[in-house]
Amino acid sequence: MDRDTAEPDVSSLPGERAREWVEYHHESAAPSTYVYDFVWDYTEPAEGPFCTDVDGNVLMDFTSHVAASPLGYNNPKLLERMEGFDLVDPTKMAGQDFYVASGDLGDHPFPTPADLMDRLTDRSAHYDMDTVFLSNSGAEAVENAIKISYDHTGGDYGITFQGAFHGRTLGALSLNRSKSVYRREFPEIPKVHDVPFCDDRTCDPDTCSCGFFAGGTSQLRKLLHPQRGAVNPDDVAYLIIEPVQGEGGYRFPSDAFVEEIADLCDEHDLTLVADEIQSGVGRSGEFWASDHYPIEPDVIASAKGLRVGATISREEVFPEQTSRLSSTWGAGDIVSALQGALTLDVIDDYDLMDNAVVRGRQFQESMRDADLDSVVDVRGKGLLLAVEFDSKERRDDVQAAALQRGLLTLGCGHKTLRILPPMDVTEREIGLGVDLLTDAIGDAS
Repeated sequence: MDRDTAEPDVSSLPGERAREWVEYHHESAAPSTYVYDFVWDYTEPAEGPFCTDVDGNVLMDFTSHVAASPLGYNNPKLLERMEGFDLVDPTKMAGQDFYVASGDLGDHPFPTPADLMDRLTDRSAHYDMDTVFLSNSGAEAVENAIKISYDHTGGDYGITFQGAFHGRTLGALSLNRSKSVYRREFPEIPKVHDVPFCDDRTCDPDTCSCGFFAGGTSQLRKLLHPQRGAVNPDDVAYLIIEPVQGEGGYRFPSDAFVEEIADLCDEHDLTLVADEIQSGVGRSGEFWASDHYPIEPDVIASAKGLRVGATISREEVFPEQTSRLSSTWGAGDIVSALQGALTLDVIDDYDLMDNAVVRGRQFQESMRDADLDSVVDVRGKGLLLAVEFDSKERRDDVQAAALQRGLLTLGCGHKTLRILPPMDVTEREIGLGVDLLTDAIGDAS
């Protein structure tokens, strides 16, 4: 496949082979998230945003597997660095009790879990973070973030935000405030309060429409008022926030909203947990989306594009007692840690955060210039992009029409499409994606 000339080429979706594979998959698979009958053929050509399905259709993937594949398909800069690595068995080891390395320290071609942790503390040093706990997934990263916060503060209250999504394990579910299907009838951690999340990135306290600011103050300030609030600030173990809400609709908060969060964290010495699982690792144009805002996280939960889960903080926030945190495979996934470390190197070496800013701006400007009646908002930071429609039905119709034209997108919130191209996406590819999307909007209209 020549990435410089590739274009989507679709005959029918799903094709006959795809239907067979999907049916075979669901013979054994439990019901779960369902978006497309799209079956990637990993033996066929794929590079960047382009991939081939089992029926020979060529598609353009602007989902990046929900930001978990930041470099798209078969990125040569990553694969070249991994070429000399011969698979070993086991590729996972008990990382809390056994370590993995090759050769002398400082002279090894393939980064280890220890090297990944070193890279993460280096990129989080401006928050004085120097310690990492690696795990398997984003949900585990969140679980460990709230565990160390409970341990560090001695508090028993948590604060989350309306529209939040933090994972699907029971502890993380207790923090979710998006779709009810995620939490309904599951037991929850007690004493978790929620407040509105900003839905107008230009608002101030006088023009706030989400309800966070009301009556001359914020709902969070009311909740934590020392005399009249429902929660004593000294009893708060953590406040957890997505700097950019993902599942909740790609909502980018206003400066006034984030400044109030920062002021209250400072005023009451709250432990702030930033969920950077979807927004982090450079996609926003900064390494952490938190870097765009005046907040200073005490704990960061990362995963997806990192290829493993990671809970990052300061040494004094983590428990001193050994075995307070542990995981059989934590810090022991050799291949995923290698991919994660090399992914960070590729992002740095090829200035992909700068590319995210430029190409994200191109997408937003092009979509706004199209001036489509059914589009009510185009927003984003870097390559965290969203197109909001006038109704959920319209969004769903556009998503389906885009698929038939060979463009993969993802819904979020109530009536929003999220657009997540690979971080090395080119000017040509953004232009092609915009054309496919605007044509799909025309089809849906």
